[in-house]
Amino acid sequence: MKFPRSPHDTIHSLVYFPRMLDKIRLHAAGELGEDYIPNLGKAFDDRCCKLLGVSYEELANQVKSGLSDEDVWSWALQKGTVPTEEQVEVWNGFMMKRGWKDDVSSTLERRKKEGGFEKRTEIQTMFDYIDADERRPLRTPPIP
Repeated sequence: MKFPRSPHDTIHSLVYFPRMLDKIRLHAAGELGEDYIPNLGKAFDDRCCKLLGVSYEELANQVKSGLSDEDVWSWALQKGTVPTEEQVEVWNGFMMKRGWKDDVSSTLERRKKEGGFEKRTEIQTMFDYIDADERRPLRTPPIP
């Protein structure tokens, strides 16, 4: 099974967008793990599309048509809204800390337990969990 890029990866400073594009491409190629499919277009994907003011379905169609990351990014900015530097900063901060002392904390703890990571105290956010689960080194320093 192939994994999509890390949620920490960026395009024009925006975290998560490249990962969403990878998930769309991998799914279209029949190479996306079954566990990912129920959440396509939901959760983080949905939040990212809402930030950009585009529908997931339209964005997925652009990706499936063969556009590059840069071309999909340009399409999204033309079709939807261009986030300001402040909006990108707030988005990145929110997304990179998702699961740390918020309404997703219980989900993170459950996922850690299911994945055998319950003793890994350095996994403090959903981004951390995703990277650990997909066998990548963690990128964020622990939150104090």
